[in-house]
Amino acid sequence: MTVTTRLKSFNFLFFSMFALFISFLPVYADGIGISGTHIGIVLAMGSLISIVFQPLWGMVSDRTRTIRKVLLLLLACSIVTGVLMFNTSALWSFALLVALMNVFYLPTDPLVESLNFQTTQRENVSYGSVRMFGAMGYAVTSLLAGYGLQQWGMGSLAWIYAGVGVTALIIAVTIADVQASAKPALFRNLKRFFTQSHALSFFLLVLIVAIPHKMNDTFIGLYMDQLGGSVRLTGLSWFVMTLTETVFFALSARLIKPGKERLFMTLAAGLYAVRFLLSGLVNHPYELVAVQVLQGVTFVLFYVGAMQYLYAIVPEEWKSTGQTMLTVLFFGVSGIVGSSIGGWIIEAWGGGALYEGMAAVAAVGFLLSFVLLKKPKTD
Repeated sequence: MTVTTRLKSFNFLFFSMFALFISFLPVYADGIGISGTHIGIVLAMGSLISIVFQPLWGMVSDRTRTIRKVLLLLLACSIVTGVLMFNTSALWSFALLVALMNVFYLPTDPLVESLNFQTTQRENVSYGSVRMFGAMGYAVTSLLAGYGLQQWGMGSLAWIYAGVGVTALIIAVTIADVQASAKPALFRNLKRFFTQSHALSFFLLVLIVAIPHKMNDTFIGLYMDQLGGSVRLTGLSWFVMTLTETVFFALSARLIKPGKERLFMTLAAGLYAVRFLLSGLVNHPYELVAVQVLQGVTFVLFYVGAMQYLYAIVPEEWKSTGQTMLTVLFFGVSGIVGSSIGGWIIEAWGGGALYEGMAAVAAVGFLLSFVLLKKPKTD
């Protein structure tokens, strides 16, 4: 089995674990009698914890000059913690184990992305051709696990998670580590990078565009319900999104050439505004499902463009930390901001108003991206 084949297989399984954790955790919590309010508090607490520990593990990886060993340690801890979490029935132990998953499991995401990007550069293959298998794993597992849990009951979730996790860990053992930079990881170089104007503009743009993106992830089910759609249509929306992600991850290397990253980030930010405006104007649940085909041309183009641009500007010895900061902003901070503000808006004015507001925020990101286009990669 070649290096890239092993990496593709690992991505499929790793993001399958993500699907089991992200998609089914609220369902499991509801099944053991935890209230919606407590579920929200536990998940928000987890997001805050991950914001602290994702950068921490990224720095550990850069300082020890290894991604693979840190990743293996965190995956092993995540498997044990996840199995215990999906077997618990008490609120206090559930909250504790979710917190530990945010200490161990959520920080593996930027490490995997860093491993993907640096390995594909070394093997001279496109990042998207590997990452598309992660999107496929998420889509397939979300679909099949739903049927499996319906057939075997929620008690089977722990063993499904364990089976996928152990297989992913076995494959991860066979993946070669990325070559560490010969430069020492000095904190003064990291500080200099984060205080440069082009880096600050880049991270601000990522945060602004990510806020409406995470709002969509959080509230599409509730908006679907307001439009009269079923849970099945919410699942169909997610399947459409992950399917288009797979296609555009496969095409990303042909589309986003070196030096063109900022241009595609601008294009994607503008299309985010169009996508959410259309979502806010729909009158039928099937129309909302149809709009989700824009997930590939928005999320994938923006995220891959952002990753490629980041790796062009971040100091070589701090790549894992830079990737972690991108992940924290895109999936962590944006989620906390989006969930708190979005929940208030959708309750007060409805889903249509929420999505129109999301379009306005994306439009601000689109305008800010022109500032980033004019800035050089180094100050």
